[in-house]
Amino acid sequence: QVQLVESGGGLVQPGGSLRLSCAASGITLDHYTIGWFRQAPGKEREGVSCISHRSSSRYYADSVKGRFTITRDNVKNTVYLQMDSLKPEDTAVYYCAASILSIVVVTTMDSDDFDYWGQGTQVTVSS
Repeated sequence: QVQLVESGGGLVQPGGSLRLSCAASGITLDHYTIGWFRQAPGKEREGVSCISHRSSSRYYADSVKGRFTITRDNVKNTVYLQMDSLKPEDTAVYYCAASILSIVVVTTMDSDDFDYWGQGTQVTVSS
């Protein structure tokens, strides 16, 4: 059974940092492009970032470029999203997802291109 489990969310003040983790079981992550998405209340799901299976390519949405960093540790079967300089508008449930497709295909961050999803972790940025 494939499982992606996100962790690391929480409440942080504006300007603060969080590191999200996405741990996989049942699949070998280095076969997959991994993406992070987020969904704020009343808004559509938004693609945030993705990373190729060998970490050679990364994509970031304009809204997080320069503040978020995606990395992966294929030995630990885990992908991370380091989030710095957080803003209130970053408040959302964050999901990781795995796609068998190349990052060249999935940089559009279309949810339909991703095969497996985690349950999400809440990030709240507020003073």
